[in-house]
Amino acid sequence: MAYDFDLFVIGAGSGGVRAARFAAGFGAKVAVAESRYLGGTCVNVGCVPKKLLVYGAHVADELEQAAGYGWSLEEGHFDWGTLIANKNREIERLNGIYRNLLVNSGVTLLQGHARITGAHELEVEGQRYTAEHILIATGGWPQVPDIPGKDLAITSNEAFYLKDLPRRVLVVGGGYIAVEFAGIFQGLGAATTLLYRGDLFLRGFDGSVRTHLKEELEKRGLDLQFNADIQRIDKLEDGSLKATLKDGRELVADCVFYATGRRPMLDNLGLENTGVELGERGYVRVDDQYQTTAPSILAIGDVIGRVQLTPVALAEGMAVARRLFKPEQYRPVDYQNIPTAVFSQPPIGTVGLTEEQALEAGHKVNIYESRFRAMKLTLTDIQEKTLMKLVVDAQTDKVLGCHMVGPDAGEIIQGLGVALKAGATKQQFDETIGVHPTAAEEFVTLRTITR
Repeated sequence: MAYDFDLFVIGAGSGGVRAARFAAGFGAKVAVAESRYLGGTCVNVGCVPKKLLVYGAHVADELEQAAGYGWSLEEGHFDWGTLIANKNREIERLNGIYRNLLVNSGVTLLQGHARITGAHELEVEGQRYTAEHILIATGGWPQVPDIPGKDLAITSNEAFYLKDLPRRVLVVGGGYIAVEFAGIFQGLGAATTLLYRGDLFLRGFDGSVRTHLKEELEKRGLDLQFNADIQRIDKLEDGSLKATLKDGRELVADCVFYATGRRPMLDNLGLENTGVELGERGYVRVDDQYQTTAPSILAIGDVIGRVQLTPVALAEGMAVARRLFKPEQYRPVDYQNIPTAVFSQPPIGTVGLTEEQALEAGHKVNIYESRFRAMKLTLTDIQEKTLMKLVVDAQTDKVLGCHMVGPDAGEIIQGLGVALKAGATKQQFDETIGVHPTAAEEFVTLRTITR
C-alpha cells in the first residue's frame, strides 16, 4: 500500500522535531502535526523560559555580592513586565528557528490537532492522511490535585505569563520544578513558601544533596514547610487566596502554584482506534525500540514516562529515525549515567548513582564529601556553602556517582558525565590535574574518605 508519508509525527516538541528532521534527512517522507507551539514544553513553558527567569532571579545575588568587590550601587528596581516581555520575544525567536529546522529539512508541517483514526490513518483539521509509521511525541501536561478551589491555582504553564509578580506565593510540590520556581519567585522579591507533603523534597536525589539544599534555602529565608498539604483553596474579598491545610492551618497568598506532577498528553488522540496500550500510570507502553503494542505506532519522550528530560527525548527521537530509516547507524539509548541539573538557588548537578542507590545495588562504597565556601564569596558576608560528593565502589575504585550543590553545578557536572560514561576510577580523578583556582578542581582533589 502506498502511504502519504513514511513517518507521521504527532507533536513538534524536542523529541518529535528531532525524529522528523533526521528521518527526512535519511530520505523519508515526513509530516509533523502540532496544535500548540513549536518546540514543545521545553522551549515554551519549560526549561528555556525557566532558565531565563532563573538568570533574572540570580541578579539579586550578584548585586548583594557587589559591595564586597568595591561596587557601590543604588538600590535596584526589578520590573517583572520587562523580564516577561523579553522572555516572550526570545521564545518567539526560538519558535521560528524550530519552524525553519523542520521546513528546511523537507518536513511537511501541519498546524492543527492530529487524531489517529486507524493503524495507519490520521486526521488533522478534517483532512485525512495515511502513514506507514506514526510517532506519538505529545509530551506531558501539569496537573493539579482534585481539591475544592483547584481552579484558583496555577501551574508552570501559567506562571510564565503572569501579568504581575505576586507579592506572596505558595509553591506546592517537592520535585525539581517546585524547588526551581520557589527559588525564582523568592529571588525576584516575592515572599515565598514551599509546601511539600513529605519529610524532605527532591525524592530520588542523593541524601546529602537534599539535606544540603534544604539548609542553603533556609539561609536564604525561603519558608520551607514539610509534611504539609493543602485541603482547599478559597478566594477572599480582597482577591487574595486562602489555602486551608490538612492540619487545619490557614495560609494567605496572592498566588498558589502547583508543581505536583505531570500527566501524559493523550487528550483526544484517538488511541481507542488503535491497539496502543497504556501502563498503570497512564503512560504509553513501549518496548526497547519505542514500539507500542500497535505495530505501526511508536512513542517517545515524556509520553512514555521513562526519563523525562529534553536531551533524553532528543536521543530517543534520533534512535527512532535511525532504526526506521538508517538502521546501519542505529544504536540504543543508554539510560545509565544521565547528567542532570536542577536550577535551584544554589543549583544542583548530579550524574550516576546516589549513595543510597549504590548501597541498594549491593556496592561497598567509599564516600568523599566536601563542603566549602566558594572563593567568590570570601570578600562578602554571604555564608553559602558548596557541596561536592563522590560515590566510589570500594572494590573496583570505579566512580559511581558525582553530586554537587553550588554555583555552576550544571556546567561542571556535564564534563564529569563524560568521565563516568568512560568508566573513570577514583585514581584517575586523583591523577587529573585541577584547574586552579576553581570550585571544579575540588572533584579531583578529594583525598580523604568521609565514610
